[in-house]
Amino acid sequence: MKKIAHITCIALLTLSAAPPAGAQSSKQKAATPPPPPPAAPAEEKPAPYDAQLIRLSEVLGSITYLRRLCGAPAAPDWRQSMQQLLDSDTANEPKRRERLTAAFNRGYRTFASVHTSCTDAARTAEERYRNEGATLATEIAGRFGN
Repeated sequence: MKKIAHITCIALLTLSAAPPAGAQSSKQKAATPPPPPPAAPAEEKPAPYDAQLIRLSEVLGSITYLRRLCGAPAAPDWRQSMQQLLDSDTANEPKRRERLTAAFNRGYRTFASVHTSCTDAARTAEERYRNEGATLATEIAGRFGN
């Protein structure tokens, strides 16, 4: 957004400083070089923990589905955790936000396609995914946290 605002300001300054149309002679117009092309948007560099964060997002999606399926009282907390993760880690990076959201949805849909009722297998999967999520969160925070 800052880049767009910066380019818009430059364009406005250039336009306000330019003489009115027709004020330049035809020789001056021909000698004026064309404006440079706009700068390409900067590529978002992946963070060193992106693979783990994507997996954590997928795990959170899976847990969200399984907890709701089995009627766990704190089911909305997992979705809120994902929202907080997105808000804190992807504030100015829409592509990164899209990747993490897609991973969350993939985890949710994967279990939705397999489990339609709360079974022992669903409870076991939810417990394993909670453990994996806790391990991932601890590793990310321990290795890359401030």
